[in-house]
Amino acid sequence: METNTLRVLTGAAALSLLAGCGGSASDSSTTTPAARTLATTTVAGADATTANAATFGLTQDANFYTVDTGAGLVFKIRRTDNGVSTQSAGDIASMMYNGVQYQDQSRGSQLNSGFDYLYNNVSAVAVTATTVGADTVKITVQAGDLTHYYMARRGDPNIYMGTYFTSEPSTLGLARFIVRVPIAALPNGPVPSDLRGTNGAIESGDVFGLPNGETRSKHYSNKRLKDWRYIGATSASAGLWIVRDNHEGGSGGPFYRSLLNQGTDTNQEITYIINYGEAQTEAFRPGILNTYTMAFTNGAAPGAVDTSWFAGMGLLGYVPATGRGGVAGVGIANRDANYPYTVGFANATAQYYADVNPSTGYYSSAGMLPGTYTMTVYKNELAVDTRSVTVNAGAVTTLNTVTITGDPSSVAPKWRIGNWDGTPNEFINGTKLTTMHPQDVRMAAWTVPDYVIGTSTPATGFPAYQWKEVNGNLVIRFNLAQSEIRAYTLRAGITVGFAGGRPKIAVNNWSSAIPAAPTQPKTRTLTVGTYRGNNTMLTFDIPASALVAGQNTLTLTAVSGSSGVKYLSPGYAWDAVDLVATP
Repeated sequence: METNTLRVLTGAAALSLLAGCGGSASDSSTTTPAARTLATTTVAGADATTANAATFGLTQDANFYTVDTGAGLVFKIRRTDNGVSTQSAGDIASMMYNGVQYQDQSRGSQLNSGFDYLYNNVSAVAVTATTVGADTVKITVQAGDLTHYYMARRGDPNIYMGTYFTSEPSTLGLARFIVRVPIAALPNGPVPSDLRGTNGAIESGDVFGLPNGETRSKHYSNKRLKDWRYIGATSASAGLWIVRDNHEGGSGGPFYRSLLNQGTDTNQEITYIINYGEAQTEAFRPGILNTYTMAFTNGAAPGAVDTSWFAGMGLLGYVPATGRGGVAGVGIANRDANYPYTVGFANATAQYYADVNPSTGYYSSAGMLPGTYTMTVYKNELAVDTRSVTVNAGAVTTLNTVTITGDPSSVAPKWRIGNWDGTPNEFINGTKLTTMHPQDVRMAAWTVPDYVIGTSTPATGFPAYQWKEVNGNLVIRFNLAQSEIRAYTLRAGITVGFAGGRPKIAVNNWSSAIPAAPTQPKTRTLTVGTYRGNNTMLTFDIPASALVAGQNTLTLTAVSGSSGVKYLSPGYAWDAVDLVATP
């Protein structure tokens, strides 16, 4: 792989380059809390509570540590275990903001299902608390290989959190913090994940139906990681939000989707995913301090959160700005102006991403841990260039213009259905996939008439998903002149395959072999709001003898060695299908 390194800047020059790059599409979420020393602004509403800052402090009794932020927020952390998984040591037991209780009193807000249930055969939890200087408090929860921090700063209506673990929590195989708020206190959350009014589960106990045939699930609150900086819910007078860090310890890259919100008759649940096993495409990354902030406001969206003061809090895994570096790219050539581009950086230790400026092609990523990364250029969500880049502490590695050579669209086709962009968005139901179940009444029919090249269109003639037991055969009809009879290659692109699902083809009386199943996530995907897996192009060489002058009939058949019922049968999401001349 070519590094294409132009030069390495160090010290003040490096920081100046990344801080002052006009046109960089990377926002604050692409840099670490340590490196992105934001303006010292807290969330909306904090300025109104400055007069109360004198009440700031830490107290304790036999059962709780209590922190008064001096900003209208008083919260309690449980010191002892109540003997039930929903009220374990280390949980948030109370959150009073401006006199209103935002914590379910029967269940804690906690990591996974409680700190005493993180690791197999480990139930001991130690909770300690201390003031750090005059203006900050740190509460430390230790459970097995995991250390979790709750922090507060005088005058901020926020609960700052950090989670560090050297091995992935094993009982659930994931790491997530769930905030449980009485639904009456925060009734307004994302509609697709609001379960109120549903009349029972339609799939696996976590996808539900409404009497009118619409569907709801915690999974349908999802967004691509790169598209959100905060999540939360509101009432008429307040908002509770979780503001994320750069998510360098995640395991899915910039396009990863996971559950974020769930509204029930009892609680508004806001979930911050640190590492998650569903639709997982990369190995977990332990050994990273994952920081995130629970912010209370008057209902407005949260502003920038200053976390530069974490440097003085003695946090495991904290790496200051001086121990980090970055990458800046001059530009990217051979881009398609119809699509956004993203540059991702990943190794076994950390992940980062940067948006590409649509005008200049410039990109930059700051606050990166030192190391060698695989750098991937994405056309929308499709990898079209991959190379290696090395990041050094205190320096910015600047790159010459990268020229894209791996875009399948650069090959002129005989015909093409869809766009090579790593998504099924342009097909039937493509805009609905992440917010509803495939059986939802708002979905168009998944079974379609034959697709006729030159007449049919992707948005009305070709389905975003294909399943073995739903629409197992898709037929494409195309014409060839006698002079066009020759060997062709059919390229079939999928973004994810479920249960080993992949296509095989037949053209007139000729049939292909069954291709090997591509490597894909082992969990549900197509029914839980994500089409994201491992983009795969399957190629089928069609001999000239299989083709005829006039109309040809091509059949795409969903195959797998596994079985399942209807929408849980083997299937896949389409990216594009085209026919190109065999070289």
